[in-house]
Amino acid sequence: MENITVGVDILLLEGLRVTPQSSVPAFVLLLLIYVFIMVSNLGLVLLIATERSLHQPMYLLFCNMSVNDAFGASTVIPHLLMDVFTPLTQRYVHYHQCVVQAFCAHFHGATSHNVLTIMAFDRYLAICKPLRYAAIMSNRMVVALSAWAWAAAFVMVAALVALSARLSRCRHIIRNPFCDNASLFKLSCENVLINHVYGLGTAASTMACSLSAVTLTYLRIATVCLSRRDAALSGRALQTCASHLAVYVILLLSGNVILILHRFPQLSQHRKLASVLFHVVPPAMNAVIYGLQIKVVREKIVVIFSKKKSQNGAEKRAS
Repeated sequence: MENITVGVDILLLEGLRVTPQSSVPAFVLLLLIYVFIMVSNLGLVLLIATERSLHQPMYLLFCNMSVNDAFGASTVIPHLLMDVFTPLTQRYVHYHQCVVQAFCAHFHGATSHNVLTIMAFDRYLAICKPLRYAAIMSNRMVVALSAWAWAAAFVMVAALVALSARLSRCRHIIRNPFCDNASLFKLSCENVLINHVYGLGTAASTMACSLSAVTLTYLRIATVCLSRRDAALSGRALQTCASHLAVYVILLLSGNVILILHRFPQLSQHRKLASVLFHVVPPAMNAVIYGLQIKVVREKIVVIFSKKKSQNGAEKRAS
């Protein structure tokens, strides 16, 4: 196996340091979190798809978020599960697999920002332009906005990863629990200035655009709600906005923590953990926030479980 480590296309993942004593608890915890993410997010998509009363722009747009969260978690967590019981010196990955994983990891993050920006626009129209909402947010518009969210992220991230993949390699160690763009261009001894400029530029522009759009949108929504005399209606409007805002804040904080920790090399282990949490915490929390906070979704979940309990009780009485 020693010869593999010097192979051109075989890389060594540094990964998280897990002691033999904590490997089993870490594996079980990660596995439970992954199962929860997949069941909650895909279950919410299935609920929205099967319940005609939930075929509204807000819920259809959130389906994009749930699918993207399941995708992002599947990009990172299965590989981490395989690495838990693998010694640090034997965590090998093929270069092409590393490129694909880096693309998927950044694609997940970029799509999340795009979808949440569109959802903020949807809430703005629903609350500030209620009479024009149905005309503007038609099924065609929802499909077009969803396609834009995924396509824009795809093009931006494809260019990002392509700039790193073109470089020659003089190193073989990925100093991260999984592959990302920074890990790829750090394998090279060439000048990577263009990678830094484009990478920081796209990250800053994506975050700035989404933050500006969400901030301006919610300032306008708050102004409209405060000017209304119907307190109950304004309260319901703000409740739906609170779910979206909570999801956005979680994404923003988890992403910014990684950027901050990159500035402190002595905190490399903390940065690794934060990079993993970016693909774990938002996907695990988003479905919970929307499933429990939004009354319509919560009621549908209660009705479904009530039907199942009544059916089970009827079957037991019949037997």
